[in-house]
Amino acid sequence: MVKVYAVWIVLGVLFLSGRAFPENEPAGSMEERIDEIKSLEKRIIELEQQQKILARKWEIEQQAAAEKAKASPVVTATSKDGFSLKSADGDFSLRFRGLIQADTRSVSGSSGSLADDTFTLRRVRPIFEGTLWKDIDFKIVPDFGGGSSSLQDAYLDFKFLPEFKVRAGRFKSPFGIERLQSCSDTLFNELGLPSNLTPNYDIGAAIFGDLYEGKLGYTLGVLNGAADNASIDSDIDNNKEVAARLFANPWKGEDSFLGGLGVGFAATYGIKDGTSGSTYLPTYKTIGQADLFKYASGVVSDGAQERYSPQLYYSYGSFGVLAEYITSSRKVSKAAATEKLTNKGWQVAASYVLTGEDATYKSVIPRKPVNFTEGSYGAWEVVARFGRLDIDSDTFPTYASSTSYPETATNIGAGLNWYWNRNVKWALDYDWTSFDKGSTKGDRKDEHAIIGRVQLTF
Repeated sequence: MVKVYAVWIVLGVLFLSGRAFPENEPAGSMEERIDEIKSLEKRIIELEQQQKILARKWEIEQQAAAEKAKASPVVTATSKDGFSLKSADGDFSLRFRGLIQADTRSVSGSSGSLADDTFTLRRVRPIFEGTLWKDIDFKIVPDFGGGSSSLQDAYLDFKFLPEFKVRAGRFKSPFGIERLQSCSDTLFNELGLPSNLTPNYDIGAAIFGDLYEGKLGYTLGVLNGAADNASIDSDIDNNKEVAARLFANPWKGEDSFLGGLGVGFAATYGIKDGTSGSTYLPTYKTIGQADLFKYASGVVSDGAQERYSPQLYYSYGSFGVLAEYITSSRKVSKAAATEKLTNKGWQVAASYVLTGEDATYKSVIPRKPVNFTEGSYGAWEVVARFGRLDIDSDTFPTYASSTSYPETATNIGAGLNWYWNRNVKWALDYDWTSFDKGSTKGDRKDEHAIIGRVQLTF
């Protein structure tokens, strides 16, 4: 259209200047000139039509390109979220992440292959997670660490509301505060002694959510019921276990001394009747992963099992502390003998980030990732803990041997964590554990465990 206007403007200028129809021009020449103008006008109209056709084609192509962009997936790779594939509308996504923990372990004072000095791949976990139809999340995590394969997480989350979600599948039982931490975020390379009293992975369903702008979280689940320090893949009877947990951060988001305080309480209750083939009884481990306690042959679970745990996490600036107290009671039997036994444990673990980053329930994120040429050295964190595990004295000698397993274990540990960036962590721990009884000569020898780790998570 602009071109048409331009031609007519030129003709107008020529006419006004007398150049379109010069004076004294023969009549025939004038008629020829008029014919030329009409021909030019016709050509201009044709060009205008062609321009409209081209403009419409361009518009159609742009619309097609926009529709294609809406249907094209978005592929990303970041240090935080790993590799991801997401639909343009965000309703569907698939993320691939991973965890590798390469350990070196040196343990003195204990015997057995599990306590030998060794290099080991503690965990090797590809992590698959994503979203379906915007409101359904899923997570699948196998583990190939330690030379074996197993399934860890495998669940679906139905996100009805932030205050009400439903989880179904295999996931961590909502109980111990240290156990519920991601294994890539724990302060120490191995869990503390009281975590022996917590269940690990279980199968079932749970409702959960966050209330009051995230200041109160809750979980209520019905599960098959895993034994202490154990995971379960299938039920051993028709009975189920109920697990519940409340965790409150009353001053969350506030710029105050109490802004980083969280307190909670968790409990489980279930009934398990064991058999000689499936006793439903736990095995407890030392920090160095040697056997700390086992029930004697012929002992089985015989009724109700209860657990309780008040728990706390607090952080202020670079300082953080985690504390929990756990009791685990169960009814056991051996032949005609029956007893309700209660084991107890507690621990306090503290951390301080030397380089000034904030301490959190999750891993430290360095302000300046390691770059030796630029003189930046990541984040450094010192950690310490003190904990204890008590086996019910009524356990001995009927249900376990006091000359094989101790009644009490007390642990003091210290460590240094070096965070290269949000994905790479180096850690070195030393744990000293003393025992009360547990040997034919009296007390079991103290365990001294040095555990080093290189961790990659993405």
